[in-house]
Amino acid sequence: MLLVRPVTFADLPGLERLAVISGGSMTTLPANRDHLSDLINRTQQSLRKEVTRYGDESYHFVLEDTDTGSIVGISGIDACVGLNTPFYSYRLDEIVHASQDLQIHNRIPSLHLCQDYTGAARLCTLFIDADYRTAENLSLLSRARFLFIAQHPERFSDRLIAEIQGVADDQNRSPFWECVGNHFFFMDFTRANYLTGINSKGFIAELMPHYPLYVPLLPEAAREVIGVARADMNPVVELLKTEGFGTSRYVDIFDAGPTLETRTAYAKSVIQSQLSTGLQCLATHEGDTPLLVSNTLLTHFRCIQAQATQDADTIAALSAALQLEADTPQETVITHAPNQTDTTQIRTEPQTRCVV
Repeated sequence: MLLVRPVTFADLPGLERLAVISGGSMTTLPANRDHLSDLINRTQQSLRKEVTRYGDESYHFVLEDTDTGSIVGISGIDACVGLNTPFYSYRLDEIVHASQDLQIHNRIPSLHLCQDYTGAARLCTLFIDADYRTAENLSLLSRARFLFIAQHPERFSDRLIAEIQGVADDQNRSPFWECVGNHFFFMDFTRANYLTGINSKGFIAELMPHYPLYVPLLPEAAREVIGVARADMNPVVELLKTEGFGTSRYVDIFDAGPTLETRTAYAKSVIQSQLSTGLQCLATHEGDTPLLVSNTLLTHFRCIQAQATQDADTIAALSAALQLEADTPQETVITHAPNQTDTTQIRTEPQTRCVV
């Protein structure tokens, strides 16, 4: 069985393996033990933190093969970016050049370095081992985050973005980087990604050009990949578009990959998810489409994908995986009703959140 759950320190060797096989292609998953330990620590601290309004919390989840105990995937959510470290993007705008005498008005596409996404929540660090990379597993690992958001909306900004990796070749060379960034940083694309991943971001502000880059002046190889996703990221793009994400005017400053965005509360899996007692949703669901099912806990969050069933043994196994047993430690939940004093409630019967 494949299960999504929050990352723990016991998962560090598994994360190191994923970082190595990702080949340095992911900014947020560098092959650096200290950074990966910090990623786990931030997740654990964020889960234990009482949150009345989102801040710099970060949550990462692993995809575990419970039959082998192997960690085969990872995904994450940043509650709000840009609070403690700058979050840079290129905004694609037009600069108008006009001559009244010649009656000429030219609109020149240009890239502007900005921090416009400061304050937005971000989906990040989505990676699956090639041996498990199927559409079904990708859906589980990515969409599980939406069920977590749906259950804990106060922990996330109301604007949600996802940066998609841009075009790169088999050696992880980015045409945009080679034509633009490399002229200012004098390092290869993988090295720049690695430094950004371990939070050495000062060099971006120090070395990146702060004036607009006129797109027509860039080499053709760079122009052609602006806002284009890497080929193997197309399934991720389609999945996010199904969730309601749309394209934006923003691209990554290193590889010019597109940024998708939506309102957090409008994501399809957030809107359509429903609460159910236990696994009643599996017993009453009609049709062959599998359900995404999570518990409603925080530090003990669990999510699986399952077919509709009324088989008692199957229900019992799934209940155990989701930690719905009576002896599972219950968590204290802080509720914040409008215009009322905060109240504390303890869940007394297990619930799940389900979505097709």
